[in-house]
Amino acid sequence: MSNLPVTLADIEQAARRITGRVLRTPFVPSPSLSERCGVPVGLKLEHHQTTGSFKLRGATNAVLSLTPQERARGVVAASTGNHGRALAHAAKSEGAVATICMSRLVPDNKVSEIRRLGANVRIVGKSQDEAQVEVDRLVAEDGLVMVPPFDDRAVVAGQGTLGLEIVEAMQDVATVLVPLSGGGLAAGVAVAVKGRFPKTRVIGLTMERGAAMKASLDARRPVQVEEVASLADSLGGGIGLDNAVTFKMCRALLDGVILLSEDEIAAGMRHAYAEEREVIEGAGAVGIAALLSDRLSRLDGPVAVILSGRNVDMDLHRRVINGNADALQETAA
Repeated sequence: MSNLPVTLADIEQAARRITGRVLRTPFVPSPSLSERCGVPVGLKLEHHQTTGSFKLRGATNAVLSLTPQERARGVVAASTGNHGRALAHAAKSEGAVATICMSRLVPDNKVSEIRRLGANVRIVGKSQDEAQVEVDRLVAEDGLVMVPPFDDRAVVAGQGTLGLEIVEAMQDVATVLVPLSGGGLAAGVAVAVKGRFPKTRVIGLTMERGAAMKASLDARRPVQVEEVASLADSLGGGIGLDNAVTFKMCRALLDGVILLSEDEIAAGMRHAYAEEREVIEGAGAVGIAALLSDRLSRLDGPVAVILSGRNVDMDLHRRVINGNADALQETAA
């Protein structure tokens, strides 16, 4: 792994840098999933993070890695919601101004939380790729400093600190299930886990429709896909045709990628609520969904499941929990 853009040493340094600024989230056993799977299953409750998702780790490490002069210029990013909220929080904590560019697909509850944190919000286009065009303009014309949501060494290293906490909590972990979008979380976690336990499998999980990293891995190069609505809205968006960090890392480190239907994601959300007493968004439910749908070919040891975020519209969550088919139809519209 020494030839990859982010190393275990980078992640260990990030862990020291962000200590005291992000939470060390709980890692708890799931009796219901352990019984179902026949092996111990632990849940990494990253949705308990300060801003409701793992994104605070990478955003905080990235902001702290900037010079004071760079922070004074202001930071900017494209986001499907959670990175924007994390960057707004991290920037505010360091006295910087954040500008977050988002598409019209980002749920209103995520937009309002970003505004509440004092960030400038720009709604642009119908995809994260279109929002990124506005980011590039602001960097070129206004001198803002871009903090990408995933394709950035400091961001990946920050997300990887979650992997360190998993292997410290479950030292005999055989499989780690990680949500997969642009690959920042998956890449960072994979480096951390395999850096400590090389034989541990790391499986990426995403939705069936609009899975850009899966399509890119299949094509052996970054490709564009149509961004569509999904219960797992945080996993939407492209990986960038000029991806410099996460595509290479996911291709080298992931032991597989599993695609999940909207019905399976909804079932994961319902299980989290009914059995684990946890409210999570669709992107955070994909690990549970994979276990419930028996998508893994083999389970020969303890499993760690990352519940990555909780920033779900609560009206949508209620409809999903109540088994309302309209909730699924609306995401597919």
